[in-house]
Amino acid sequence: MIDLTLHDTGPRSLRVREFYLGRQPILDRNQTVFGYELLFRNAPVGPAHITNELSATAAVIAHASQLGMEKTIGDALGFVNVDADVLMTDIFSFLPREKVVLEVAESMPLTPQVLARMTDLASHGFRFALDDVSGEGVNLAALLPLTDYVKMNMRALPPSTLARLAPRFQQDKKKLVAEKVETRDEFKSCVDLGFDYFQGYYFSKPVIMSGKKLSPSQLAVMELMTLVTSDADNQEIERAIKRDVSLALNLLRLVNTPAVGARQRIDSLSQAVTILGRRQLQRWLQIMLYAEPSKRGHSMTPLLMLATTRGRLLELLAGKLRPSHRHVADIAFTVGIMSLMDTLFGMPMAEILAQIPVNDEVSQALLHRAGFFGDLLKLAECIERIEDMDDQIMPALNDLAISTDELVELEMSAFEWSDNVVRYAL
Repeated sequence: MIDLTLHDTGPRSLRVREFYLGRQPILDRNQTVFGYELLFRNAPVGPAHITNELSATAAVIAHASQLGMEKTIGDALGFVNVDADVLMTDIFSFLPREKVVLEVAESMPLTPQVLARMTDLASHGFRFALDDVSGEGVNLAALLPLTDYVKMNMRALPPSTLARLAPRFQQDKKKLVAEKVETRDEFKSCVDLGFDYFQGYYFSKPVIMSGKKLSPSQLAVMELMTLVTSDADNQEIERAIKRDVSLALNLLRLVNTPAVGARQRIDSLSQAVTILGRRQLQRWLQIMLYAEPSKRGHSMTPLLMLATTRGRLLELLAGKLRPSHRHVADIAFTVGIMSLMDTLFGMPMAEILAQIPVNDEVSQALLHRAGFFGDLLKLAECIERIEDMDDQIMPALNDLAISTDELVELEMSAFEWSDNVVRYAL
């Protein structure tokens, strides 16, 4: 598979220290990835912390931009939280305006200077999202003309208020974003109200359906995974691939991409299996489970993006913590990818593990979040759910002896790798 210090010219200086980086997917009405909200948190790790001269947001925007926004968001839009202090800096010279939406809170103190600054940024192509909109804020009338997206919190507003506000903003040609969408019923309610985009992890919560059967293509992948993990010979694996035309075509496509680096065109499945190798073949099959045949390219499902990013992050963490044990990193990747299969299949994890042979360490991590791999998985899940970061991430990082700086570097690599998988491997 794909193995695969800045200066502010504004009135205040930026000092990049340690910080967290997380991203929450924003989905469209077809439940495909439209953007990510990038959430930054400074971390009080020993003496290293962001000074009070500027919010942590400004500092990490500089750092993330230096590393490359394309690594963080791929082809999606990046929604970045900014406050009045950040708006008055020149940090925006680091940001690609066509890829970024600046989020301001409806309750943000609004001075004539801040309003003028927002107007100037809008004239230079920056777009704004108005966050935590209640419809009662004194700043709403002034901010709405500068706003492309209006975000409303499902946890903060009663359904009657949402039903009253949605038509008002739609009449003003604003795109509506529902935040904190945690159940599929909430998603459906927001769709019925006319919301355009949806933010929350409703899509990653397993909905157990009795009697649910796997699709023929999923069954084919599962059978292949079983053959690979049980060390079947190449001919048997090749025969199994030939039984599913979609798998065969995608495997040939994969081995002929720049990501694999074959020196000449590969047209036979036996060559493809040999060149890819067992480790990479297993990894590709794990990823293929999440890829719907009708959604290639940029319209990938959020579960695919989440699973590939999570798998890669666990692999990188394990590689850093156990650098001399390659197999540990491979196991960590498997744990990350498989951790969302209960959601993918709508089946209890225990039933899935009864069909796919895994060792006890993987089973304990997936069923109970126990052991070394369970600790890595808990850390990844905590990062994804930004609300848990402040009180849960630091203990986890301390236990694993990982600094926040190191974590962000690994996250950036995981984001970039996941985006490359979407581009080349599927």
